[in-house]
Amino acid sequence: MPGDALSHDPAELRRRIDSGRAHPARVYDVFLGGKDHYPADLDAAAAALAANPRGYLDVRHNRDFLRRAVTVLAREEGIGQFLDIGTGLPTAENVHQIAQRIRPDSRVVYVDNDPVVLAHARALLTSGPEGCTDYVDADLADPARILEQAARTLDFDRPIALCLVAVLHFVENGRAYPIVRELVDALPPGSRVVLSHLTEDLNPENVRAVQRTYTERGFTFVLRTRAEVGRFLTENGLTVTEPGVVPVHHWRPDHAAPVPERPGKAYLAKLEEIEKVRYRGIDDATDADINVYGALAAKN
Repeated sequence: MPGDALSHDPAELRRRIDSGRAHPARVYDVFLGGKDHYPADLDAAAAALAANPRGYLDVRHNRDFLRRAVTVLAREEGIGQFLDIGTGLPTAENVHQIAQRIRPDSRVVYVDNDPVVLAHARALLTSGPEGCTDYVDADLADPARILEQAARTLDFDRPIALCLVAVLHFVENGRAYPIVRELVDALPPGSRVVLSHLTEDLNPENVRAVQRTYTERGFTFVLRTRAEVGRFLTENGLTVTEPGVVPVHHWRPDHAAPVPERPGKAYLAKLEEIEKVRYRGIDDATDADINVYGALAAKN
């Protein structure tokens, strides 16, 4: 893993970590069954689950959308470079694991601004021998730094897949569209953009209840319509590929989501509801459960 992004002093990392305040990356980790979070993150996730008991399906189907999109890009469209912004904590399967299984020489750069993600990046984001994986400690609000640092690993003369998966709803309107424009402008022709975003179009009562739990904890949390999500792509001259901007569970479903191992009933009975989420499958999701749009677009 190249670069100096992972050379931070451990004491400096500890200073940056605010374990008393929930962080979106760590709340996401709770819903994915990870272990790299704090009580504040668990509390935020539990509150969101109480507001929408099927809300874990948004997170898990969003993650499965990413799996399918990366698979399509690597296997069918010949993309071998990925810039994943707002990656969150490393949780299988990550972009480099999916891409390098298909194209071992794939190069992947992850970007996040949570020091907990940074602390785990060296150990958990290890590339295969033929490919390359790097991590950039940066905020989406600073696209110039992201692009500068990513260029250490990615070749901006060759197509790149920009992944903005479940991250833009944490950016207010006045900043979100210019940020995406700057990132897309830097991509060479033939590049792709993978995008997913929470919306209130589909099941407004459920998702607004979740939104309240997050905004009460200080998160920026912007729910955008299908048209507003599509703007991130069309106003930057991108061509949205089939099936368009759709709920993530309808984006080229392959019904191959990993199925978690389920422990015995006695063990499950001892767990809190939020702790049971990691053991649930996602094949029973209906349109009434999903509040996330997903899309893939091409830069000509």
